[in-house]
Amino acid sequence: MSALPHFSGTARRAALRRTVRLRLTALYGTLFLASGAGLLTVTNILARSWPWPRPAIVTPVGSLGRVCEVTKPVCYSPAELLAQAAAGHAAALNQLLAESAIALGVMTVVSAALGWLVAGRVLRPLRAMTAAAQAISADDLSGRLAVPGPGDELKDLGDTIDGLLHRLETAFGAQRRFAASASHELRTPLTMMRTSLDVATAKPGPIPAELTVLAGKLREGLDQADRLVENLLLLARAQHGASDGREPVSLGPLIAGAIDARAGLIASMSLDMRHAPGAGPLVTGNPVLLAQMTANLIDNAVRHNHPGGWIRTRIARDGPAVRLLVENGGPLLDPGEVATLTKPFRRLGTDRTRSAVGTGLGLSIADAIAAAHGGTLRLYARPEGGLQAVIDLPAAMATRPPAQPAMAGGAP
Repeated sequence: MSALPHFSGTARRAALRRTVRLRLTALYGTLFLASGAGLLTVTNILARSWPWPRPAIVTPVGSLGRVCEVTKPVCYSPAELLAQAAAGHAAALNQLLAESAIALGVMTVVSAALGWLVAGRVLRPLRAMTAAAQAISADDLSGRLAVPGPGDELKDLGDTIDGLLHRLETAFGAQRRFAASASHELRTPLTMMRTSLDVATAKPGPIPAELTVLAGKLREGLDQADRLVENLLLLARAQHGASDGREPVSLGPLIAGAIDARAGLIASMSLDMRHAPGAGPLVTGNPVLLAQMTANLIDNAVRHNHPGGWIRTRIARDGPAVRLLVENGGPLLDPGEVATLTKPFRRLGTDRTRSAVGTGLGLSIADAIAAAHGGTLRLYARPEGGLQAVIDLPAAMATRPPAQPAMAGGAP
């Protein structure tokens, strides 16, 4: 089994991700810097083209062409005086440019800080909407964002999401009511047919052999229909989530219980079953659903195996994840079609359809239960034949002794 991926890199990337607030701040700062630099450039270009003040000069009598400043008793040649004035003007412009650049840098930092504050204030409703949306789960859609404030784009977005949540709540409620009533409504006619069959076959007098065979086939079909109804209801429950009754659960005893429940079938097929004993790491979830998930994986590995084949299970933990691996020998499978086995009523080849007790929902239920607990189920076709099923679930720190639910023994 390959090593579990490390999650520290993901956490670091999430911490360093470019948020909208950071992007807006960078945008504000960049726009201010660009506009300030443009303004500074235009100002200096215009300043260099302006006429600079020339000194007032006089030419005393008998100075032989030398000129003197009016305010200073110093005489220069006209060329020397003009050169000194031009140099002073250029120095003043350079000093203006340097001081303007320093001021621009300071104001860029100030504008970035102000942009960060303004962006945080503008995005505050979005953060509140995100927190409210994350608090709403599939099991409780009654919460609403209820964005306050004027009728701007953010409020329109919040109202749109609230409308969507209302429609989802209505649809989920109707689906749950159907799942709650379907058990009684579907099982009642099946019970009536089973009772009528028992009454017909229990009448005194000899029963024809053909009737006995027919009664056996009818009972087999009724049993199959009962299992199908039960598994459809279980699949609907798993797809609706498993937030009720969550507690720390150890996967090790669940696997061991599923193996014990199928010990007779394993022995009849002479399967080499290997499972490391022990409690194993903990996950947080619904004990009954997790027991059904492990039972479905073991049942699938047993029923779709070769006589004299083998089954291996393994549970490992690496950081925040718990990995459950169940693999078995068996016929060669098409890797391109193996991924479809998590869809309801999907089977591969005649070998996977020969079992009269299967409904084609076992792996679908396992996949739905794993997803309801924040995990994933992946299926791989082994090159030597058989199937490898890998389930990754978030690990949990045990705050109390793990639950030991009644093991699911029924075959899906």
